[in-house]
Amino acid sequence: MHHRRVLALVGPTASGKTDVALTVGRRGVGGHPVEIVAADAFTLYRGMDIATAKPSRAERAAVPHHMIDRLDPWQEASVARFQRTARAAVDAVGERGHVALLVGGSGLYFRAVVDDLRFPPTDPDVRARLEDAHRHDPVAAHAALATADPDAAARIDPGNLRRTVRALEVIELTGEPFSRFSRAWDQHRSIYRGLEVRGLDPGRVELRRRIHQRAQAMVAAGLLDEARRLAALPQPLSATAAQAIGYREALAVLDGELDADELPTAIASRSWRYAKRQLAWFRRDPRVRWSTPHQVLQVWS
Repeated sequence: MHHRRVLALVGPTASGKTDVALTVGRRGVGGHPVEIVAADAFTLYRGMDIATAKPSRAERAAVPHHMIDRLDPWQEASVARFQRTARAAVDAVGERGHVALLVGGSGLYFRAVVDDLRFPPTDPDVRARLEDAHRHDPVAAHAALATADPDAAARIDPGNLRRTVRALEVIELTGEPFSRFSRAWDQHRSIYRGLEVRGLDPGRVELRRRIHQRAQAMVAAGLLDEARRLAALPQPLSATAAQAIGYREALAVLDGELDADELPTAIASRSWRYAKRQLAWFRRDPRVRWSTPHQVLQVWS
């Protein structure tokens, strides 16, 4: 358990997190300088700036940022690697006597940093062997899991071969029950004793308006040109990068699969679906105190 103070600002896309975080960063908190640690899967990628709503270079010069522009677009993002490097960044900020402010809408990446989550290894050869062995009899696979790890078997549907095989794979690779890796998910118990989490939610009507406005602004800012540059890279986009909202739609326009006039609407539609999932994720976390931007700035002053 770390005793240092760590702040976190979470919420759905287009909820205003970046503006509030920059204001907090410029002012400082309790007389201490603030450094921002981005908790996002897509701002990790260099050259993917517009659709990720990445802070500008001027904004990053005004307030130190971490976990931005760390991967090339053809590299695969890893939550386990992000956990290690983001925690190291948070620790370094604290050692400087500054306050780390985690900012992002990715619930998985946020929890990977602040909670004692463990990400077990994977081996494609082991998984393929287990899939081949149990492909025609998922019930027998589940029975094997029930013998090896009753707690995991109780949480997995007997017909869900994919999850059953994953559990068996982890047991074989680590020698530990798969259930041991999942317990922290239910606890919301941070490794930082001084964690303070604020959430922004402007409300359904306002959030939809902001999402549509942002989608139009992305296109006007040159999203298609940025997507064209990504498509021209010597290596294809990684699976994670290719799924980033805005780029998948822009690449569909370039491939002739989507009309250019439909691009803002397509981006806004997927963004709204994602925003609802983000809200559902963060509402399950009892540590999040939902606040207005004014309230956040008052508390963190």
